[in-house]
Amino acid sequence: MIKLRAWDKVQNKMLLPDNIELINGQAYWAEASTDGNGSYSNDGKADGIGALFELEQFTGLTDVSGKDIYEGDVLQPVISYTKRNIGKPFEVKKGNYVYGKWIAKDVSSKEFGVDGYYFSNEMRLIGNIHNNPELLEDNE
Repeated sequence: MIKLRAWDKVQNKMLLPDNIELINGQAYWAEASTDGNGSYSNDGKADGIGALFELEQFTGLTDVSGKDIYEGDVLQPVISYTKRNIGKPFEVKKGNYVYGKWIAKDVSSKEFGVDGYYFSNEMRLIGNIHNNPELLEDNE
């Protein structure tokens, strides 16, 4: 099963998709709400130019606290048994050229693949690029 969330670019808030319309395999239109059941919903074009929503996919991985990790999340590398920070925070992205693996973009703009074990057990979810862009400012 694929899990998604939707960043509403107008309201500047994360919503849960209620319905997504696909055309030729691409998300075109979405309806989303705060609870995923249609209450306080919004609808509009999904992804691409002029889109109201930016759809972000669940990676299938969790952080050291068991929180779901989505595309667009900002993660802090940690030593899992002490939870001590190591390295710098990075954004989770999906790379179609890396065999569909989830990738992280590091401070020198190199991208590297991550495997589920290391990625999920050695990272702490600290925010997302929409609500917390300042978490990545030191990395540029």
